[in-house]
Amino acid sequence: MLTLENVSLNYGSFTALNGVSLHADQGELVVLLGANGAGKSSIFLTISGIHKAAGGAIRYGDKNLVGMKPSQIVAHGVVQCPEGRKLFPGMSVLKNLMLGAYVHRGDSAGNRQRLDEVLALFPILDQKKDDPAGSLSGGQQQMVAIGRALMGRPKVLLLDEPSLGLAPLVIKQTFEVIQRINQAGTTVLLAEQNAFAALKIAHRAYVIESGRIVMEGDRESLMNNEAVRRAYIGA
Repeated sequence: MLTLENVSLNYGSFTALNGVSLHADQGELVVLLGANGAGKSSIFLTISGIHKAAGGAIRYGDKNLVGMKPSQIVAHGVVQCPEGRKLFPGMSVLKNLMLGAYVHRGDSAGNRQRLDEVLALFPILDQKKDDPAGSLSGGQQQMVAIGRALMGRPKVLLLDEPSLGLAPLVIKQTFEVIQRINQAGTTVLLAEQNAFAALKIAHRAYVIESGRIVMEGDRESLMNNEAVRRAYIGA
């Protein structure tokens, strides 16, 4: 469904991604593991069209996303929830959510239906929909960020470090929601440093180091891999 073929990315003279190849098939939940600075966010920003690949192809079905505008990529169904949430803190929860539906602004009925689905997934946001997003707790703000991405009607959802800065109980709840989103039919590519929580809900995973994919496998093989456990799980 989404395939990266030998993708490279440069920031000036620095090579951020070096020949990255990976794929997420229809209905999969695929985890991208790596330390801070390994290249996880660079992969997502390149898929989303925010950064332009220096080489390779990013295929979504029969389309090559390289060279498309970010809005076109969202319209095709590939939507990113960025690291750090990137909310507008002074705007209401509802307005933040509706920003995610901008590419579908001509479909008011569809957007209302999608909003109802998002608020059903995150009931607390229905109660706080008129509150400034910046007044919410960290976990609630992450709900807004995920909800805003869902308003874009993703077929492939890119989640970049959704557990960042959250308490353990909130992390558990967040990953339960991500699993529900996937089980409802959305393909998920999840970038995470919290390997234990991420692998528990994953079908497959890749490990990235210094802009290169260095390992891949199913959930069980990576959970039981000694090098992965030492580097990312702490066991």
